[in-house]
Amino acid sequence: MTDDDGCTAHTGALTARPAGVHALLVELPDAERTAAFHAEVLRRRAAGALPPVEEIVPGARTVLLDGVPDPEALARRIAGWEVPPVADDTGDVVEIPVRYDGPDLADVAALWGVGPEEVGALHGSHTYRVAFCGFAPGFGYLTGLPPHLHVPRRSTPRTRVPAGAVALAGPYSAVYPRATPGGWQLIGTMPDPRPLWNPARERAALLAPGTRVRFVTVGGATAAGATTGGVAAGADTTTGGTAAAGAGPGAGA
Repeated sequence: MTDDDGCTAHTGALTARPAGVHALLVELPDAERTAAFHAEVLRRRAAGALPPVEEIVPGARTVLLDGVPDPEALARRIAGWEVPPVADDTGDVVEIPVRYDGPDLADVAALWGVGPEEVGALHGSHTYRVAFCGFAPGFGYLTGLPPHLHVPRRSTPRTRVPAGAVALAGPYSAVYPRATPGGWQLIGTMPDPRPLWNPARERAALLAPGTRVRFVTVGGATAAGATTGGVAAGADTTTGGTAAAGAGPGAGA
């Protein structure tokens, strides 16, 4: 269905509307269908089945298609797409080493109804996916945390969150690539966050939309004072399509 303006297209799952002269903003009802639509756009472009698009920018519930010669024609095409869900096993995998020693560990544990020493095992038992990037260069919003583990932002944001802080807010997990203010719950630390954003790489951001992420506990003190096993920080654990992000500034390139 197309509105009288000739460009805004609606289906049961999406709305495509003009954003300036040569861009199209596609609005989706939820994060899952946004990820699926983004993956479908990339698949069609790789297959040569997408009209020229200079830039594809996913958001929480939107995908911006910029540099489109004919947004009206593309809106009509999109309205007829069949978009399958994203398969769980698609996308590169990046492993993030983490010590679960964050200052909000006890608060998150209380919200989850577990002990602080159990937060790392729960958080690390899931595979996440980068839904979109924003806030700061290299900051990826990771989905994959079950709804019963969603937590609110802090009532009072911090004026400074250190680089490498592993954090939770709402449905998202994230790792701060640099020191910034922030209001997320801090549950851990990535020992060396430099791989998250490296302008010297062809793709500066390690965590690009669609990338799968696993958090791997590394040796260090937990909130309970115990020593955790796992991959040593800085170890090279790259195997196949999995990149270990803690191996130094160039890891995961």
